[in-house]
Amino acid sequence: MRVLVIGSGGRESAIAWACEQHGHTVTVANDLGDVTADDIDLVIPGPESALVAGVADECAFRKIPCFGPTSKQARIESSKGYSRHLATSLGVPGPTYERFEENDEAGALTWWREFGRPVVVKLDGLAAGKGVIVPKGDADTEAAIRSTAILGPFVLEEQLYGPECSLLALCDGTAAIALPLAQDHKRIGEGDTGPNTGGMGAFAPAPVPYDADVLLHTFVQPIIDYFASTGAPYVGVLYAGLMLTADGPRLIEYNCRFGDPETQAVLPLLESDLAELALACTMGSVDGPALKIREGAACTVVAASPGYPGDPHTGALISLHGFSTTEWANASSVVPEAILFPSGVADGKTAGGRVLAVTGLGDDLAAARSAAYRAMDGVKFTNMQVRRDIGWRAPGALLTSYASTGVDIDEGNRAVERMKGSVERTLGPDVLRGVGSFGGVMSARRILELADPVLVASADGVGTKVELAARLGKVRGVGNDIVNHCIDDVLVQSARPLFFLDYIAASTLDADLVAEVVTGMAEACEAAGCVLLGGETAEMPGVYAPGAFDVAGTLVGIAERGELLPRDDVAAGDVLLGVASSGPHTNGFSFLRKLFDWVPMDVTPPGFDVTLGDALLEPHRSYLNVLDGALASGKVKALAHITGGGLPENLPRVLPDGVDAEIELGSWPRGPLFELIAELATGVDVHELHRMLNMGIGMVVVVAPGDVDAVQAAIPEDTWRIGALVRSQPGSRTVHLL
Repeated sequence: MRVLVIGSGGRESAIAWACEQHGHTVTVANDLGDVTADDIDLVIPGPESALVAGVADECAFRKIPCFGPTSKQARIESSKGYSRHLATSLGVPGPTYERFEENDEAGALTWWREFGRPVVVKLDGLAAGKGVIVPKGDADTEAAIRSTAILGPFVLEEQLYGPECSLLALCDGTAAIALPLAQDHKRIGEGDTGPNTGGMGAFAPAPVPYDADVLLHTFVQPIIDYFASTGAPYVGVLYAGLMLTADGPRLIEYNCRFGDPETQAVLPLLESDLAELALACTMGSVDGPALKIREGAACTVVAASPGYPGDPHTGALISLHGFSTTEWANASSVVPEAILFPSGVADGKTAGGRVLAVTGLGDDLAAARSAAYRAMDGVKFTNMQVRRDIGWRAPGALLTSYASTGVDIDEGNRAVERMKGSVERTLGPDVLRGVGSFGGVMSARRILELADPVLVASADGVGTKVELAARLGKVRGVGNDIVNHCIDDVLVQSARPLFFLDYIAASTLDADLVAEVVTGMAEACEAAGCVLLGGETAEMPGVYAPGAFDVAGTLVGIAERGELLPRDDVAAGDVLLGVASSGPHTNGFSFLRKLFDWVPMDVTPPGFDVTLGDALLEPHRSYLNVLDGALASGKVKALAHITGGGLPENLPRVLPDGVDAEIELGSWPRGPLFELIAELATGVDVHELHRMLNMGIGMVVVVAPGDVDAVQAAIPEDTWRIGALVRSQPGSRTVHLL
């Protein structure tokens, strides 16, 4: 066929490329010009502006098949108020909204204040994907309303929460077929920070727990049926931008054309002939040609000019290494799995905000992403903007459990049970508690300062947190981690620390690294009034990867036997007080490293006061001084240190037979890091998430109901009532998350 693609951006480059793969002759132009039905077999408009201007209407007048809706139908994108009204009237799930005329800031402010919930502020008309403000807090919302009201009619919409996905449907007027679901990255900065853009990258298929055909039925078919009922069938692409909220998918917006840059990610996955499918739609038979999608995934990365999305600076010479540039529209890469799609390019120089995109293909998203970034490494121009984290939310959506990261908590528990017998054969009569407790407890009658002293010991490590610390060059904190973890493990039995022994192993020892880690240990010991002994090191090439190291240690403490925790009177009705953690502490890092694998650690996400790397590496806190007053009051019945296994597996250690714990989720502030983790890990259920991570609670204090106020007053920081103990069946010690 002879195909005319209207438009000149990256999306149009991808449409032209897709048609050319099947032998069609493609012309790319900004308008119809003088073409007639004798010159062109099919027109595929790219940008919404052309459709709003009536290119499909003109094609109908010239009797040229056009894969695009009429200008009247294109209002579904050109007017957000019209689009939202139409969708709501047809029962399409979406946010509460209201439309306002230009300069009606007073009406908008009144509506928002009465609405009483966060809103999104959107210009009613076309804004190249940038007319949307998602304000943070009341002051930002008021400013957004005032600044938008002077630009034209606008819409306020209820702010929804959840991952987004893009549904692109090919429509023939009565039916539609869905292309692979995509997910784009609107904001300019890594970690989804900074202002909105037209899109800095995309990937497909998006890992969402919904079938595309189900979404098609809910969000696309009602629109097709409506226009069919008016006698003007909708032909072309209908793009539904969706948010996957806790209450199910909700409509964010409709577009009347292919998305940009979603098109660059989706069309390379299409094995079918795009031109044949588009022509079939113009004839009302989209189900005619077979829809074939290639296995694997695609990832698109956009290179943008400096100043974009505000005032882009153009005219910079583009240098391409590893690309054949005889024809920009078909430049090939030395990375065979990558495709170059030019957008804002003229005479080899930058000529727009978004300059070009590179799409990588692979058997999975990781391979496709790698191919895209390897090819993008060959693209250079002055002050080029490229997000380094395209697809960064996908790992969280793909993870379903801790075991999926290579760490099996259940297998670890089985190992403890298997070793119990062997360990117990070595125990003498003075050992009161051993394997399975927070630390070993041994009589220490020779320490005469106490009436009946016992020694309490704990040995532990820092886990895979050391990998992140080594990678970021911030290792002093792991010295704090190992000491404080062990302090807390003996504190739960009411013991105070006496001395600590350390052990550091690496592939090749680095004296500076060792000194830095030991300095961190010394700081923690000094704060706890504990002596640091030892200094054992090991150099083990071949066992540890180059640059990797490990830290372990043993702490010995002392306690009065009569004051050991947990007490024998822990019972149903007791209250659980939560004391805040300082972060993930030393557990869950195999999961966290995978979760944040594709986002730079120097990014400061929205709501954070520090970088993501610093938030993750925040040292494990010691609760010794925090709980000293509460322990001295004699009103604490038990303490549970929330380490590996989280609340579900640490609280049972201090519960008597036939007593369960009920934890009220949401009863404590999780903080920005754990809120982000929960937002990203959409495939992990609540129980599994709280089994992997402490989720903001590092220590639980068990007290009688009448002693709650006194114990909270004795703790010099905020604590929260997070639950209570309840009677259960004999043999049960279960934690229920409510």
